[in-house]
Amino acid sequence: MSRLFLIIFIQLLYVPMLTLRTICMVKNLKVLTGLFGFMEALIYIFGLAIVLSGDQSILEMVVYAVGFAAGLTLGIYIEQKLAIGFTSIQVNIEKENPTLIAVLRNEGYGVTAYYGEGKFGKRTNLDILTKRKSEKNLLKLIEEYEPKAFIMSFEPKMFRGGYLTEMMNGRLKRKLMGAGQPEKEVKSVIEKTVAEIRNETETLKHDWFED
Repeated sequence: MSRLFLIIFIQLLYVPMLTLRTICMVKNLKVLTGLFGFMEALIYIFGLAIVLSGDQSILEMVVYAVGFAAGLTLGIYIEQKLAIGFTSIQVNIEKENPTLIAVLRNEGYGVTAYYGEGKFGKRTNLDILTKRKSEKNLLKLIEEYEPKAFIMSFEPKMFRGGYLTEMMNGRLKRKLMGAGQPEKEVKSVIEKTVAEIRNETETLKHDWFED
């Protein structure tokens, strides 16, 4: 019985790291991908390989599968709590609402308003950028001022220029290198990678420890 609990416990450690590492890899988060990958490999080497070595009973195989499924769910839940990254929300409302726009901008959200034609007349659309951990507060504000608004959200993967980049602590400096110089090109790639990692680290530090 203790072996079964050990299998589930290790799965609940190992699989969330695997899930978080995959999510961060998709988001192109180098620091977190490396961190979760290291923890994933460490748990696997010192735990999973030992527990699952040798002959396995059918019950242990079932417990392994259950632990794997529970670990995936736990990993997603942890990632949602960490709220890594940004969310872009599109809000469609019937009439122009300058009060809502002013409130959102005063709260620090990036808001772009534009106007279109819908099936039942003119509509106002708002493009809003927010950190994922601030999404609930944003939705509460929209619900307060526009309870009938149509809302759609998606997660952007790339920012370049404008107010969006300022919210991510400024754009990265890119240094143009001359063509036909392999050593300088390699150095440029390394410098860009280091700069991206430094910028990501500072962003995570600001999001998790300074807010």
